[in-house]
Amino acid sequence: MNEKEFQKEILDTEDRSLSPFGTKNSTARRKVPIYHPLRGPFSRDRDHILYSGSFRRYIGKTQVIYNAASFDEQLANRSIHTLQVSQIARSIGKVLKLNQDLIEAIALGHDLGHAPFGHDGERILQDICRQYNLGLFFHNIHSLRVVDQLSDANRGMDLTFQVRDGIVSHDGEVNEIAVRPDLSKTEDDIQNYVESKKKGEKVIIFPSTLEGCLVRITDSISYIGQDYEDAIRIGLIKKNDLPEKIREVLGETNSEIINTLVHNVIEQSYGKNEIRYSKSIADCVFQLKTFNLQHIYENQALKTEREKIRKAFFCLFDYFTDDIKEGKTESIVFTEWIFNRGENKGKKYLNDYSPEEVVVDYLASMTDRYFLNAYQSLIK
Repeated sequence: MNEKEFQKEILDTEDRSLSPFGTKNSTARRKVPIYHPLRGPFSRDRDHILYSGSFRRYIGKTQVIYNAASFDEQLANRSIHTLQVSQIARSIGKVLKLNQDLIEAIALGHDLGHAPFGHDGERILQDICRQYNLGLFFHNIHSLRVVDQLSDANRGMDLTFQVRDGIVSHDGEVNEIAVRPDLSKTEDDIQNYVESKKKGEKVIIFPSTLEGCLVRITDSISYIGQDYEDAIRIGLIKKNDLPEKIREVLGETNSEIINTLVHNVIEQSYGKNEIRYSKSIADCVFQLKTFNLQHIYENQALKTEREKIRKAFFCLFDYFTDDIKEGKTESIVFTEWIFNRGENKGKKYLNDYSPEEVVVDYLASMTDRYFLNAYQSLIK
């Protein structure tokens, strides 16, 4: 048996083990077909994401608390969040007999485009883009830009349609009782969504696979309890601050909350072409999200540095934009981003995009610490 026959036997065996709603390896589509011995199309995508520079930078990016590792290394960062999304989704997907490789690839790649300082950084970049008439910045859309264009020296990762679709279609901030796959979805649908969203239009997109729907739901499962526990850990709130109904239904710890939600999703979704909560559980999930928003995400005690960070974003944006326009090749925007020795994006990148677009790419790629070091060393 040669390599191709051996691979086909492995993948066919995997496909036969999936539920009727699972995504078969044989249905994978990518722009430039490739073959790799012993690896299926989605496992190849997962590995490409896992070994990318963008994935490595997760560890230095805010989940909720700025520079969390500098004062408590047990607090969640973007890396912890992403791995937890993957683990929870794979646990549910195993019972539902979905494609584990596809789940993992989407989960590991879903936040690759996140800016430093979490959603605060995202909103600041949106303001910059709005002020300079650029397409609005959204981390899910930028994640797609990372895998399609910016990675691998501006060549992109050439991921499958199903993985790319799952990445751009995740939205853990949306309150949904159920998510159903859009089986008729096309590449044009993705591009239309991106263009509309960047214009500021209200538009909703659903994943084309049940695996993508699962990651979309587990994105919320992974953070609502973790953010609550982290806030208790730093003294921002107390355990008893959580409404009694939520504690009774979902639990009082992150472990209890995850366990409740995983069991409920499995019970409600098994044998169906949708991922869903029961209504009573969904109501409590939405209430917990609202509680976290009011007591954690918008807590002024946690956001004392927000205006300073905002000022730093605008300063660095202006500084690096001027450096590009003036051709200051000794600037770090050239040496560490455009012409970086490990991943040289080359002159074509400069020609294809405006200086402003290049700088937004650069700022979005930064970790919290890199961003602050750049600001402190360059802006006197």
